[in-house]
Amino acid sequence: MMKGKGGAVDRRSSARWRMLLLCAFCFGLGMLFTDRFWTAPDTSNHIMSQRRRQDRELQLISEDCNTKRKHGEDKDIMGEVTKTHEAIQLLDKSISTLQMELAAKRSTLELLRAGGSPVTSETSQPKKKAFVVIGVNTAFSSRKRRDSVRETWMPQGAKLQQLEDQKGIVIRFTIGHSATSNSILDKAIDSEDAQHRDFLRLDHVEGYHELSAKTKIFFSTAVGIWDADFYVKVDDDVHVNLGMLATTLARHKSKPRTYIGCMKSGPVLADKNVKYHEPEYWKFGEEGNKYFRHATGQIYAISKDLATYISINQPILHKFANEDVSLGSWFIGLEVNHIDERNMCCGTPPDCEWKGQAGNVCVASFDWSCSGICKSVERIKEVHARCGEGDSAVWSALI
Repeated sequence: MMKGKGGAVDRRSSARWRMLLLCAFCFGLGMLFTDRFWTAPDTSNHIMSQRRRQDRELQLISEDCNTKRKHGEDKDIMGEVTKTHEAIQLLDKSISTLQMELAAKRSTLELLRAGGSPVTSETSQPKKKAFVVIGVNTAFSSRKRRDSVRETWMPQGAKLQQLEDQKGIVIRFTIGHSATSNSILDKAIDSEDAQHRDFLRLDHVEGYHELSAKTKIFFSTAVGIWDADFYVKVDDDVHVNLGMLATTLARHKSKPRTYIGCMKSGPVLADKNVKYHEPEYWKFGEEGNKYFRHATGQIYAISKDLATYISINQPILHKFANEDVSLGSWFIGLEVNHIDERNMCCGTPPDCEWKGQAGNVCVASFDWSCSGICKSVERIKEVHARCGEGDSAVWSALI
């Protein structure tokens, strides 16, 4: 009996061990199963996550490239538009100049066929190339003014010729002749010109009330001698910074039919007792009306095509009492670029001095109350000392 009981106990113990081994086996099998089917998805998710991140990075890089390319294309397009606009302006100016030159040739031929003569004897000679021709308007009685200009802003002797040769800047005092042929006044100018070689003699009878006629003749004469981009008229009681003038004109070189100066529109004065009385005031409408926009007469510049236009049409251009009004009237009805350059009409010190210290060097300075520098012979040296740009400025000017 005891032996039978011991066999039963051994069988139960063996069964327990088998159960434990079976459980252990199942547990191990379950761990193996879990590793196979749960670890793998984690790895797959990680790979998918990396791919999605890489896709997003590639997309961002692609978008950034597209954006940069678009900006680059926009810049390229704007650059091409700017170049095209400049090319059109240059072409327009070239066409305008050619039309004016053709008209000038026709006008000269018609004068010759009619038995007349061209405006200047130099028209048959090759023209001298220049950037700007500056005519300093002067009179027989203004010797001291001319000397004061020579001592300040206008180079003399070899430097004057060097300025013309190297920079294309021509400067001449413009004067006609007296009513009496070969008078003492004319001889005095001949003597002065022999000394300085800085005059442009005009086929014109001098007189204050003939300034409009003198202006026409100056432009016509200058166009006949020099092939310049610009022609400037300035009074002999105005201070000029040549470098700043050249730089200012150069900014507008590509534009056709250019009229540059301090634009104004003053009242038409019907009263005979005032200085700037306009005898033809009735042409401007009701009393109290203002003039059309025009550059003030102390200094202004016009491009070659406009100067040629004046030369061609000189006989039929109407002269008003005031020279600056006359010039403005000649351009009415034309496609002209009126450019208002306020640095061409600065006041004398301290105005021009303050502007120079602020980096805005003036082209020209004068006193409005005197239509020039008041007592210019005595004061222009002071203006030059306080408002001058320096002697080297004109030589370094970019034209």
